[in-house]
Amino acid sequence: MGLGLTSCDNYLDINQDPNSPAEENMTAEILMPAAEVNLAYTYGDVLRIFTGFYVQYYGQMTGTSNYLDMTNFTMSTTRSQGSYAQLNDRVIKSAETIRTLSAEKEEWGSYLAATVLRAFAYQILVDAYGEIPYSEAQSISNVAPKYDDGQDIYTDLIATLDEALDKVQPTDKVATNFTFAGESAASWIQFANALKLRLLVRESGVTDVKSQIAALIAEDNFPTADITIEGCWKNEQYQASPFYSEEFSNWATQKNVVANVAIIGTMQQLDSNGNPVYEDPRLGAFFTTNTSGEFTGSVSGTNFATATDKDWGVGTYWSRPVASYDMPVYLITVAETEFLLAEYEARYGSAANAQAHYEAAIEASCETAGVSGAADIIAQFPYDNANYKQSIGLAKWLALAGVNSFESWCEVRRLGYPTFGTVTAANLADDAAHSYTPENYVPGTLYTPLHVYNEVGPNQILARFPYPLNSTSTNSNSPTFPGYKAPIFWAK
Repeated sequence: MGLGLTSCDNYLDINQDPNSPAEENMTAEILMPAAEVNLAYTYGDVLRIFTGFYVQYYGQMTGTSNYLDMTNFTMSTTRSQGSYAQLNDRVIKSAETIRTLSAEKEEWGSYLAATVLRAFAYQILVDAYGEIPYSEAQSISNVAPKYDDGQDIYTDLIATLDEALDKVQPTDKVATNFTFAGESAASWIQFANALKLRLLVRESGVTDVKSQIAALIAEDNFPTADITIEGCWKNEQYQASPFYSEEFSNWATQKNVVANVAIIGTMQQLDSNGNPVYEDPRLGAFFTTNTSGEFTGSVSGTNFATATDKDWGVGTYWSRPVASYDMPVYLITVAETEFLLAEYEARYGSAANAQAHYEAAIEASCETAGVSGAADIIAQFPYDNANYKQSIGLAKWLALAGVNSFESWCEVRRLGYPTFGTVTAANLADDAAHSYTPENYVPGTLYTPLHVYNEVGPNQILARFPYPLNSTSTNSNSPTFPGYKAPIFWAK
């Protein structure tokens, strides 16, 4: 199917090349939806799954092993190259073309939208790899582009967003898109502001951007609803929401992802008799119960491939993430923005304002989940300004559990919470004995997987992806990989 046609079906088939129309026929109307869908399939599926294992939202389904290495905090150069290629070839390049076409016609609404998508994709790449080709990346004649420092890329991304924002008016039209279908540039302006806030706060620990954040907050023009790609998914192969299509659909070749004991054990805390003493109201919105009506989470690094007791062998014992064919792919939520504002206030403003934003974030998270009960969560995890990183880090980890594991991975690495406790996977499960003791888990902590990758080691989350093979194999300017424990610039 050619993407030159305008039906939703064509845009959703990611097996088609978004640049397939002849060059002279390319338009922003053709390229924008294709860029969005390819972003959704990378960010909302592959990266969601990979990083969901790292932040211990997910465990490996019994009897299958597709992501067992991920549960042990690994990532290979070949595994990581798919996301890298998808974002570069099918999102960034399309966005660059849209920017060129829109600038030629002075269509500044579409120009801003493409700039936002481009910056969003580059943010993902920097946060995953640290250093990537950027300033020389789009030169076709340069087969060995240099790798730019992540902080330099962040600085330029903010500058390009500012440049696009300076040109646009809220009433400007935007090319066909799924993110804000039929809306003017006003919504994309808010998206750009939220993305700028994410970038600025993320780098604020290593560089002075206080005045930039303050100016953005003074403008007070952030999204009032979650920014998602939705409303375009169908219950058909290649056209369903990405995570559902990969893991839950009738055409999925294998079911791999189950809940992890860490997230289940924090969202539902039990007494010594196994009775719930606290249950997060979002738990049922994020995860299913098993066939016995219980919430259960697997242990990182375990597989129990030959176990049959408790129906492990047929995969009915574990909870799974909630998913549907039309589920949104979340780009930035209101809760995330509120948490970022809380962090700014904790560092530079007032404790009272920080607490207000913190509580607003939890309320927004409940709204995203479609549940009430924010007051119960706030009472269970009250804000502590003296330990704001711990408060915000843990609350954000919980809020993103059913929403966006990639951004959770970023914030766990940056804020350092939840931290590792003294309990390890060896205290929670034993592959050989097929034993499972979730009662040993300490709520609100991470734990070292049973067979953790030796280049990561105990009490350490995977800090970055290795440079992708498809970028380094023929590039004489590719740097030496600093190691799986080397932090991204904003986590140093």
